[in-house]
Amino acid sequence: MRVQSLTLVAASAALLAPTTFPDAPPPPRPDPPTHILLPGAPDRTGSLRADRSGVRVGPVPHRAAGRSPQSSRVGPDSRAGTRPQRDRSGEPVGAADLLAKVRDCAPVSRGRYRSDAGAPADIPVCGTPDAVYWKADLDVDCDGRPGDRCNARTDPHFTPATAYTESDGRPLDAERLPYVVVPGPSDTWDHREDDVRGGSLAALVHGDRVRYAVVGDVGPSGLIGEASYAAARSLGIPADPEGGGVASDVTYIVFKGSEVEPIEDTAAAQKAGERLARRFVDGD
Repeated sequence: MRVQSLTLVAASAALLAPTTFPDAPPPPRPDPPTHILLPGAPDRTGSLRADRSGVRVGPVPHRAAGRSPQSSRVGPDSRAGTRPQRDRSGEPVGAADLLAKVRDCAPVSRGRYRSDAGAPADIPVCGTPDAVYWKADLDVDCDGRPGDRCNARTDPHFTPATAYTESDGRPLDAERLPYVVVPGPSDTWDHREDDVRGGSLAALVHGDRVRYAVVGDVGPSGLIGEASYAAARSLGIPADPEGGGVASDVTYIVFKGSEVEPIEDTAAAQKAGERLARRFVDGD
């Protein structure tokens, strides 16, 4: 990952004006049974990592969500003479469809984040009743269980721990599990208030690619824009922990109240992510 220093961002007391994103681009142990929690499921606690390359402290106390997730799926119009909507439930959700849905920003954060230490604080966290989202860079998080590509030799800031763990208690595997990193709770934004937790489902959009991941780690309270080695590779982004990543144009959409359990079940995350993304795009 790129070398970072922890920079605190002062929380703004004033409400942020609506923001518009740029136009979208053109078109060992046996695994336990997978359990997917959709909006309305109970929360779990997790550990808070001190910074992108430091040790974790925690656990983070549970805080009740500030808003109850609401279903946004609307069925066909039943009014006489109205043509029913085409059922697209089995179709993959495209990048352009997701980006169009998050083009406008109603901020849920009380301030803005930096993409890197020294960068301008100009990234808000935005929200709808069903999701929170932001557009930022992607720094490569290689922390967690050591492997061939993520270890203390390849990454001088490597930490063999993640804020959330697999079902057997081991750290997540950044080489194999696509996961995203959320900022640590602060006066700027506390992800727990929007029903975001370890294992929450996320859609990542870069260029014309859409990939699904889980929330797997917690980063600095003043920085945003980080995902695992596996997530970077899935998006076609250079995944080297020191020189990889991309400087902009990655959109992170996290679905409120959702959870994949066990967190390491990538097949379940893919299936549930596609379903939630379709509901998010088709809903009003």
